[in-house]
Amino acid sequence: MTTYVLVHGAWHGPWAWDRVVPLLHAAGARTLTPDLGASGDRGLHHDAGTVAAALDTVPEGEELVLVGHSYAGLVVREAADLRPRAVDRLVLVDGWAGPDGVSMFGLAPDAFVTAMRAAAGTSGDGRHIPAPSPAAFGVVDAVDAAWLAERLVPQALRTFTEATRLSGAVDRIPGTAVHCRPAAYPFDRLGAALGYRTLALDGPHDVMLTDPVPLARLLLDVPGHPAALQEREGGSLE
Repeated sequence: MTTYVLVHGAWHGPWAWDRVVPLLHAAGARTLTPDLGASGDRGLHHDAGTVAAALDTVPEGEELVLVGHSYAGLVVREAADLRPRAVDRLVLVDGWAGPDGVSMFGLAPDAFVTAMRAAAGTSGDGRHIPAPSPAAFGVVDAVDAAWLAERLVPQALRTFTEATRLSGAVDRIPGTAVHCRPAAYPFDRLGAALGYRTLALDGPHDVMLTDPVPLARLLLDVPGHPAALQEREGGSLE
């Protein structure tokens, strides 16, 4: 049995994986989708602790694949560093990631940082960043955009400013960095710098919403997994 722990990115919630989860279940996998929450002045370390607690619920002996989208690339690496024996493989989906001591704002372009700080200044307490429009995530279909706009939530500014705390244990866990095309940011280079295998996937940043089947196929590409074998033998995931 393989368990996929799917961690959503900034402004999103566990619902971000709603179109991927049934596909993984159909292939015989289990899933967990921890909620990083939307309220309070939380930071990166709080989110990593939430994910680490979810890892603790996975039965010992199960293969565990920890997946982080976007901002959650930083989260899952810190969580895996806290629980290195529990995680068999890390997968970043258009994920921000780097070595010990980096933050989201330390990795992102200056224009992004400036825009996010300015947006936070428009919020009531200055500590939360209002959600961008669905188009910022590459979601342009009218129906999907409306669905997404209803669900996006403000993001705590501190999640972007807090620096990762890594012991180095996470770097002994095999990793894959999936980067979407056309690229919004150089996620392939971030993954390669960590020594991860990099894979391209056609689709926007929120590829789990717009193209869940290709993403599920990729996630199921785990050695020995029946669905992975079927795919290599010319089968399909329907």
